[in-house]
Amino acid sequence: MVVVIVLIALVVLLVAGVTFVAVGRARRGGVELEPPATPTLRRATAPGPTAEPTDELVAEVEDALAPVAEPEVLEAPRRPSFRERLSKARGTFAGFLGRTKIDEGTWDELEEALLRADVGIGPTTELVEVLRARVKAEGLDSASQLIEAVKDEMKQRLAVADRSLRFDEGRTNVWLFVGVNGVGKTTTVGKVGKHQAAEGRRVVMAAGDTFRAAAAEQLTTWAERAGADLVRGAEGADPSSIIFDAIESAAAKGADLVLADTAGRLHTKTNLMEELRKVKRVASKEPGHVTEVLLVLDATTGQNGLVQAKQFTEAVEVTGVVLTKLDGSAKGGIVFAIQSQLGIPVKLVGLGETADDLVDFDPDEFVEALFAT
Repeated sequence: MVVVIVLIALVVLLVAGVTFVAVGRARRGGVELEPPATPTLRRATAPGPTAEPTDELVAEVEDALAPVAEPEVLEAPRRPSFRERLSKARGTFAGFLGRTKIDEGTWDELEEALLRADVGIGPTTELVEVLRARVKAEGLDSASQLIEAVKDEMKQRLAVADRSLRFDEGRTNVWLFVGVNGVGKTTTVGKVGKHQAAEGRRVVMAAGDTFRAAAAEQLTTWAERAGADLVRGAEGADPSSIIFDAIESAAAKGADLVLADTAGRLHTKTNLMEELRKVKRVASKEPGHVTEVLLVLDATTGQNGLVQAKQFTEAVEVTGVVLTKLDGSAKGGIVFAIQSQLGIPVKLVGLGETADDLVDFDPDEFVEALFAT
């Protein structure tokens, strides 16, 4: 037992000696080791030597130690592609695109596709005749060469018009939107307003369709989205007076642009056209300055849209067409019919539901999308 106690004592003395030597060496070398500093936590002021940190302090420390979240990067809306959105219209030309050589079957497929796309009998006949002559003159012998010739001829026919929206600086510009009910006229007014406001213009929207109960409410929502002013009246009120009030309000506020919605009641067609003539006359009085009369057409109606275009052009001298629902239609050829027969350019097209899906019409991109493989 005594031996065990002696051994334990020797071990303790040995350990103490080693520690003493290590400390001495450290001090002689000029280095003094200290425990690492620890952050000082503020403690609660409650009495007592062992007060614990408060819940607020713990939450504060946890927030400080939490990883910093990366800021969210908002990407600008991507412009929709004609090729992506025109699959239905492109399907009309599938048979023609599947040909490998030029023969009578190829011409039949092309003519049928153009008619089904609602290019119209007259424009279709003219285009096919021109292409036949070109194939003979240039010695074309493959379907791929013919496809390129078709695209070239179509682009030439669509390249003659100015498609920009007219805006005169320093004036109270008025853009009138006309068209029958159900084509998306009020929605188009709202989308155009959102685009123009985003470009820095101060916009006033005029709820001139006073005969459709939901039109003013719908335009109110769009005005709020665009940060635009809205002028509306009672249901059934005179549309001309509301649009004129909007023009005067815009002039007083220094607004750049008045977007005027109008009625589109087909069952009173004659009265509607007279009403639109009156609206345009009133909107053209100072300080108003009508720079655009935009006819809104539903692309899915095909040749019916051409009939509407003729009627509205006779009444108010349409300056351009907005073609809605082009992404859901196989009748995109109406673009050629409107321009070739009426000389009215398509300026905007709808390729989807959102405001960003209403885009400038690009004829080259449109034609390429129709014949993409």
